[in-house]
Amino acid sequence: QVQLVESGGGLVQPGGSLRLSCLASRSIHSIMLMGWYRQTPGKQRDVVATITSGSTITYAESVKGRFTISRDVAKNTIHLQMDSLKPEDTAVYYCRAGSTYSIRPTDSWGQGTQVTVSS
Repeated sequence: QVQLVESGGGLVQPGGSLRLSCLASRSIHSIMLMGWYRQTPGKQRDVVATITSGSTITYAESVKGRFTISRDVAKNTIHLQMDSLKPEDTAVYYCRAGSTYSIRPTDSWGQGTQVTVSS
C-alpha cells in the first residue's frame, strides 16, 4: 500500500478556485489509478475525477468543465484544480490509489481535506 496525504482545502467564495494536492509516500508511476472523491455528512463517497497510469481521465458530470485532474510523477503527486466553485461542491475531498475503477478493500486513501464554498 501507499500512504496518501491531501492538502489545499479551505474556505472559498462561490466562483472561486482551489487547488488540491495529494502526495504519495512512494512513486506513483506504477499505480494504475488515482483519483479524487468527495463526501458530505450522511452521504456516500462519490467519485470526482480519476486518472490512470496511462493518463486516461474521467470526470463526474457535475464537475466537467470546472475541475481538472493532473499528475506529476516526478513529485509523486496528483492535483485537482477546482474552478468556478459552487456551494454544492462543499465536501471532504479524499485522494485514492487503486488498481481499478471499482473501489476495493486494498485501496489506499488519504485522510481527507475539507472544501467549503460559501459567501
